[in-house]
Parts: sequence; C-alpha cells; structure tokens
Amino acid sequence: MPSAALKEAIERKRAEVARARGTLPFAELEAQVLQADPPRNLFAAVTQHRTMAHISVIAELRRAEADGSLVRAEFAADGPGAYAPAELARRYHAAGAAALSVVTDPAQRGSLAHLEAVRHAVPIPVLRRDLIIDPWQLWETRAAGADGVLLTAEALPEATLLDLLILSQQLGLTTLLLAHSIESLLRVRPHVGFPHRAYALLGISNRDPESGTEDLGHTLRLMDLVEDPGVLVSEGGIRGRDDLLTLRRLGVRIVLVGTELLRRADPAAALAELLAPRVR
Repeated sequence: MPSAALKEAIERKRAEVARARGTLPFAELEAQVLQADPPRNLFAAVTQHRTMAHISVIAELRRAEADGSLVRAEFAADGPGAYAPAELARRYHAAGAAALSVVTDPAQRGSLAHLEAVRHAVPIPVLRRDLIIDPWQLWETRAAGADGVLLTAEALPEATLLDLLILSQQLGLTTLLLAHSIESLLRVRPHVGFPHRAYALLGISNRDPESGTEDLGHTLRLMDLVEDPGVLVSEGGIRGRDDLLTLRRLGVRIVLVGTELLRRADPAAALAELLAPRVR
C-alpha cells in the first residue's frame, strides 16, 4: 500500500496530468514523438560492461530533494553556481557516467525543460525521473527526448503497471522499475522484462520513504529475491568506492547515484573518484 505521503503525491500528479491534457491535444503530442530523435539504448548502456571490474553509474541531476528542499543552497537562483543541468551533464559524461537521470517533477523543482537540455548536451542515454502514473506521461517523456523512464512500484497497481510497461516498450523507452519494500519487489518481480527483456531494469531503492534515511544494506538484504542480478540497479546510499566494491562482489553492477554526488564541492570530480580503479 502507498504511504500517506505517496498517496498525496499521486493525487497531485493526477491533477498535473489533467492540466497537461487540457493544454496540449494528444495529436500534437503524438506528432512531437514522431519528430523526436530515436531513443538511445539505455538498457545496453548500463548492462554491457567493458571489463569484469566495470560498474555502470547512472548519475542523477536534481535541483531539490523529494521534500522540495534544495540539494545545494546556490541552486535557489540564477547566477554563479546555479542549477545548470546541461553543464553538469557534460561534466558527468566526461567523468564516466554510463547514463544520466533527470528529475522532472515540479514538486522537486524539476521540469521537462531540464531533461531536454540534458538530452541535447550529451551523447549518453537519459532517464526521466518523475512520479509516472498515466500513459500520457510516457508520450510526454518520449516527446521530450528521454531514452528511459523510472516507474515507482509502490505507486502503481498491477494493471496500470502492465499498461505502462507495454507502452514504454512500444515507444522504445527502457524502464527502471524501482521498489523499496519486500512486498513491492515480490509483486513486480514477475513483470521485469515484460514485454521484452531488453527494455527493463529492476531497481532497489535504499531510501526509507518514511524516515528519508538511506541504507545500502537494504539492497544487500533484498538482492537474493532478484532473479537476474544483471539488470539490478541499486539506488541511494552509495557514498564511496568501497560501497561500489561491496555491491560488485555480490553481483550488482549498476548503481544510481544522485544527492551523494551533488552535495560534494565538485560533483563531477566526485564521480570520477568513485569510478577510479582501486590501487592495491
């Protein structure tokens, strides 16, 4: 069952989608999708590893936390140090990110304009992170140029989830199906790879939705329930190279890292350090 906070967010998102539908006719949105550049292969970008030691990092760009509070004080306004997703994306790409995730939820001070700017700035795949509850948002996602979309397991009834998975595949979008609770993971696990394996990733969120705390051990406790570790993404709570090595030893080869990098003095340098080979 969704938490009270998630239920409130879902209602807010329904109203947001309804406003979008009233503003933009579907025929126009469909035309935008047809005119968009072909999607990049996000699934391949993060699951095909150059070496046995390689780990794919999806670096996330966000202006604010889930509660709307700024990740960095200087992100509040324009000017020096302001939130500049395109520039940050270029630096993350240079530092070795396999793909990028962009928060577009207005409740977290995000927008589709941020995603569009990132997509034009870098050659690597871009994932849209938002609360996706309606097929309209998938058309919107593809029209904005995204190559993948995050689906929150706790927010989606089974029938809606299946509809979104099918449409995502038809639109060429890779899905990252993210679950936190054991119950949600077990519920959605049979649908990972539906309708086509090469479009689906399964994520475990290490962030407790009630307390907001992050615990990398959450992935370690739940990963035995994952049938294919090759598509598993660990999200949140990754603070250093040792965390990556711990995950890799247990078979996790893909991570999504956001706030942990953005809070560093130089986020791109922090990513490069995270990915640097460990000298023994």
